[in-house]
Amino acid sequence: MADIAKLVEELSQLTVLEAAELAKALEEAWGVSAAAAVAVAAVPGGAGGDAPAAEEQTEFDVILTGDGGKKIQVIKEVRAITGLGLTEAKALVESTPKAIKEGVAKAEAEEIKKKIEEAGGTVELK
Repeated sequence: MADIAKLVEELSQLTVLEAAELAKALEEAWGVSAAAAVAVAAVPGGAGGDAPAAEEQTEFDVILTGDGGKKIQVIKEVRAITGLGLTEAKALVESTPKAIKEGVAKAEAEEIKKKIEEAGGTVELK
């Protein structure tokens, strides 16, 4: 178990772009899609079974869906929010839809959405 905790700690230090590259490399190496694995994991008991009553979502992913024609302003805001460098932020904005932040509280997700929309971009919360 200590090895798993160490791995989780190391993976937590990846940038969004590095994590996306890792996911793609694992998909290619193992011949699976991360989206399919998430969908199966989201269903209690794997691929079937009775779903319990819906629980209120407490963590959200902030997904940039477009720059609204104001790419420079959106890149600046993404940099401020994520701490990414110019090249990484530009790549993130140009590869929409793309997650800006994942697993954040509702208040933080709403604040990020507001900032990006004020800069001219479009955002989706999942």
